[in-house]
Amino acid sequence: MTKRLKQTVVVFVVVIAAAQFIRPDRTNPATDASRTIDAHVGTASELVAVLDRACSDCHSNTTVWPWYTAIAPLSWLMAYGVKEGRRAVNFSEWAAYPPERQGKLLAASCQDVTAGKMPGPYALLHPEMRLSPRDVETICAAARRIGASAATDSTPPFQRDR
Repeated sequence: MTKRLKQTVVVFVVVIAAAQFIRPDRTNPATDASRTIDAHVGTASELVAVLDRACSDCHSNTTVWPWYTAIAPLSWLMAYGVKEGRRAVNFSEWAAYPPERQGKLLAASCQDVTAGKMPGPYALLHPEMRLSPRDVETICAAARRIGASAATDSTPPFQRDR
């Protein structure tokens, strides 16, 4: 090995080691079960099953933080992805969204899963999160149902289904 290559390797190892001291927040906020999409749709719903399996790590307060999310720079990427995912839609805070917004969020979710944008690269490490055509249709059907009911009634659509 040349002297220059050895120096580069040493610098790289030192930088990676030092990066381990920069820890992103990997906590899950407390969840009020009455505010979750599960509480509004019902835990027996096929939609909830799909969302829990494929979307909850980034779009809820119940993120599972695998061992590799403690290692920089993966820890930074995962923490950033969860932060942005929760900001886009948080199924643990579903009750905070007015019914119109809920419809728009599910419509956007339908568009994203139909286009293959979600669940994103995280599914490479977690194949169980990949969405089947049936899963995509489940999300899109819920979006259509909410959109149609929002246009005709002000009662939250999932509460009418009970």
